[in-house]
Amino acid sequence: MQWLYQLFIWLYPIIARVISLVNKKASLWVSGRIDLFSVMEKALNKNKQPIIWMHCSSLGEFEQGLPVAEKLKTSFPNHKILISFFSPSGYTVRKNHPIADWVFYLPMDSKSNAALFIKIVRPSLAIFIKYEFWYFYLKTLQEQKIPTLLVSGVFRKDQVFFKSYGGFYRNMLGYFSHLFVQDQSAYQLLQSIGYEGHSSISGDTRFDRVLEIAQQAKTDEQLLAFCNHQRVIVAGSTWPDDDKALQYFAISNPNIKFIIAPHSINNTRIQDCLTLYPNAVRYSNFIASPHTISSQTIVIDNMGMLSSLYQYATIAYIGGGFTSDGIHNSLEAAVYGIPLVFGPTYKKYREAIELIEAKAAFTAKDASEIKDLLEDLLSNTTIITEAGKIAGDYVKTKQGASNRILTYIQENRLLIN
Repeated sequence: MQWLYQLFIWLYPIIARVISLVNKKASLWVSGRIDLFSVMEKALNKNKQPIIWMHCSSLGEFEQGLPVAEKLKTSFPNHKILISFFSPSGYTVRKNHPIADWVFYLPMDSKSNAALFIKIVRPSLAIFIKYEFWYFYLKTLQEQKIPTLLVSGVFRKDQVFFKSYGGFYRNMLGYFSHLFVQDQSAYQLLQSIGYEGHSSISGDTRFDRVLEIAQQAKTDEQLLAFCNHQRVIVAGSTWPDDDKALQYFAISNPNIKFIIAPHSINNTRIQDCLTLYPNAVRYSNFIASPHTISSQTIVIDNMGMLSSLYQYATIAYIGGGFTSDGIHNSLEAAVYGIPLVFGPTYKKYREAIELIEAKAAFTAKDASEIKDLLEDLLSNTTIITEAGKIAGDYVKTKQGASNRILTYIQENRLLIN
């Protein structure tokens, strides 16, 4: 398996460079790593303070790790925080986030890159979020006796760690000082391969994060005026099939307001939404022209608003349920105490399953079922109220993972002020 891994890390940059000629994301991935070590050396050259390094694959993992980073910054104010990203979708959105003293792309995994990166950064503690497993980085950190944590780890029985041929990847887990996992099933899987000694159930830090976002959410007075005490569907991270399914309901229910936040905000997708949804307007045009308040649909054309938009919803529709990857973040909506609706692909996500079992979320397989489901819910305020309360309580009872991780770091003296 090791030769396959090394083949992958050799081929990936080559393929990325080829694809970068026609793909913007790949182009950002490549250009962001040009002279990266020189940029890092220059940025860190005069630093004398100890560094906490947190690595995230992308934006979602950053949001997951943020509550831990915030607690560390408060508890260890003499330490600086360096964030690294593998993907441009995380780096481009969060490269100027105030939690971080520095934000960089992660150089592709290799023995030399890992050695140089760690030599430049000299981290006192390394934190990897959810499912980031880079062999040479992890091995180098262990060899240099730098405490290394996995936070909000997720493990499934079908992963390579638990296959007969997965020894290379199983060994990689041993390079972590401690593995914090989200639930009992993940912990039991680690037990089955002998890693119970340095793993524990912390819970999912995303619950802490969405509660924090909801508490800090500001009210948009123009959006409040748009809602005008009417019933509102907020649809987050929608894909084309989601929008086509919702269109059927929207046209049949002109008395319902819609706030649509597409997963992608390129001009093509925005225009598709403006065409599909009745009486629709771009958010940027809406805030510039108060007379558009009479529109039935607002299409969000910027990044970063979704997590606060759900506060206006009577019902939240979570996009992605008609894609192979499944639905997007359902907790961002549940925290506001509202019922959730989504398409049929959700079973990779434990919280979605648990919300459905608790009758706080509902799923449908096609446009006709979505229309019937939404109409049934909107005709019964008791169900909406009860389902919403269950959703909000579900999130509140799951909080605390960040505190458990901080307590472990303090008790084991991984960092010293």
